[in-house]
Amino acid sequence: MSASPGTRPAHGTPHGAEARPGGPAAAPPARAFLARTNPAAKVLAAVITTIALLPVLDPVGSAVVLAAGLALLPFSGVRARVLLLVGGPFLLMGASIGVVNWLFGDGGPLLAVGAAVRLMAIALPGVLVAMTSDPTDLADALVQRLRLPERPAMGVLAALRLIPLLAAQWRMLTLARRARGMEAGRNPAAAVAIFAGKAFALLVRSIRTGTMLAMAMDARGFGTGERSHARVSAWRAADTWFLVGTAVLLCAAHALGIAAGTWQMLFS
Repeated sequence: MSASPGTRPAHGTPHGAEARPGGPAAAPPARAFLARTNPAAKVLAAVITTIALLPVLDPVGSAVVLAAGLALLPFSGVRARVLLLVGGPFLLMGASIGVVNWLFGDGGPLLAVGAAVRLMAIALPGVLVAMTSDPTDLADALVQRLRLPERPAMGVLAALRLIPLLAAQWRMLTLARRARGMEAGRNPAAAVAIFAGKAFALLVRSIRTGTMLAMAMDARGFGTGERSHARVSAWRAADTWFLVGTAVLLCAAHALGIAAGTWQMLFS
């Protein structure tokens, strides 16, 4: 139904939506806690976690950090199915590292479990940063808050923007092979061969897309000097407390590992 001449939608009402009579327009849904946190704070927390856990083999401390990261998942605003899909490869990687260390390592099952948990505790913050940060907000935070040069920040922005495109291309490759009758059925060897072929085709497409995108961005002057920013990357008190909480958590995790007698340096 079209509006009568001379009338306008109420201020703040989205285009195409109508305010209810006698009441304000519906307020937009509030974002989750991690989505509201400044991307620079999340990047710093992930870097601090990596630096703190990388040189230490400690199943207790790594388990504490991993449990804290898992406790943040309900506050990420990301659906459980998407988190499982993205975090599945890291879970498989951690389990593989644990099995290899258990079978061929000298530290026994405790250190094997510690290596697996440590890897997942290091990978989880990076996954949360990528999935809870808008690419443009992340690039703005890297430049404005962390003072990174424009060129690598633009590279991060372009890479995150290309992830949905690569996912769509993977689906197209799957449908194209299915249309040609190239299905593995119950043959695991054929499934591995088909997966390897799709992965190679996606690699070629990603290289071509990345090359074209780099040439287009270079032609438009991205990363060649100072640029203005449409949005200011705001730093709130909650972001500072988020970093403080991360540091306290890491100190407590190391203290628990020392108290339990499982804390040891990687190359000791």
